[in-house]
Amino acid sequence: MYKIQTLNAISAVGLDQFPHDLYEVASDIQGPDALLVRSHKIHDQDVPQSVKVIGRAGAGVNNVPVAAMTQRGIPVFNTPGANANAVREIVIAGMLLASRNLCQAWDYVRHLKGSHQEIEHQVEKHKKQFAGSELLGKSLGIIGLGNVGVKVANAALHLGMQVIGFDPTITVNRAWELSSAVKQAHTIDDLLMQSDFVSFHVPLTAETQNMINASRIALMKKGAILLNFAREGILDNDALLDALNEQKVNAYVTDFPNSKLLSHPKVISLPHLGASTQEAEENCASLIVQQVRAFLEQGTIIHSVNFPSIDMPRNNGSTRLAIANINVPNMVAQISSKLATAALNIVSLLNKSREQIAYTLIDINGPISPALLQSIATIEGVVQVRQL
Repeated sequence: MYKIQTLNAISAVGLDQFPHDLYEVASDIQGPDALLVRSHKIHDQDVPQSVKVIGRAGAGVNNVPVAAMTQRGIPVFNTPGANANAVREIVIAGMLLASRNLCQAWDYVRHLKGSHQEIEHQVEKHKKQFAGSELLGKSLGIIGLGNVGVKVANAALHLGMQVIGFDPTITVNRAWELSSAVKQAHTIDDLLMQSDFVSFHVPLTAETQNMINASRIALMKKGAILLNFAREGILDNDALLDALNEQKVNAYVTDFPNSKLLSHPKVISLPHLGASTQEAEENCASLIVQQVRAFLEQGTIIHSVNFPSIDMPRNNGSTRLAIANINVPNMVAQISSKLATAALNIVSLLNKSREQIAYTLIDINGPISPALLQSIATIEGVVQVRQL
């Protein structure tokens, strides 16, 4: 019986995909084989020694101590693309909110007082102050062309916008999905100089921290609108505040409220709603459950942020070993030698590595004793061994 601990509320649509005869799922459970999380931060808590895998029902894994889990041989899964449509829609909504001054206009109307005729008079008298601009014909710069960025780009084209993209690491799959009408920017600076709107779809890393700073804001068109539904920290808030006050930037729409910008009239802050739709939560839950099941039952790794992807067809009647080890030479040979000493023949073997970690699936033609498992586990560099 596999034990799954949920550290956040996970959609029942996903959790119901755990077979009840094989899995026990609870928020409070002893000796879990897997942890499922959404936004719960586990950096400061002890991850039980029984844990073999961590599943994040979402794309970002900033709340998971990935490096520490890698050292323990624990793959961390995420669900890229499962919430991409939800984020695409809210980015488009953000552009409309900012370009048409909808939040300010709504706030004005809801505070009107008087008779129906008096309200009508006030509306007609003051509506000009909320006049905006249309998206049609405007240029949208997109930094990061992953699952979300590509969807935003294609949607913006359908709205009649000109789209400019920048992503030097775009994958082949995303490139196939991206419309050929999207223009390529050779640098971030090049993109910023051409764009009326700029939307960010990159992770927060050392390279993207404060990526948009005072010097880059100075390159932008006067009156540009910035949208951040990616991560807090990508924009320098002090530089952005100055640009808003100087009317260099006309509006900032963000999913990450910040105390420095919260009350600014040109800032629209949302409470991290990018993936907060029923459909996105169900998609993320279903995908993460499928991935965790495939790992626990077959050793398969899909969408891991720290382990190589690996999938080997199961040989009927064989015993499967799943081994994680530090990525150093001669590991497979040492493992094979121990199997040979035990008179066990290898039916299939697949080994892959990713940076400092390597992962091996081995199908063997006979049962494996606890003593042999322990012997393999004691090989220097092996960090995790499982018999499936």
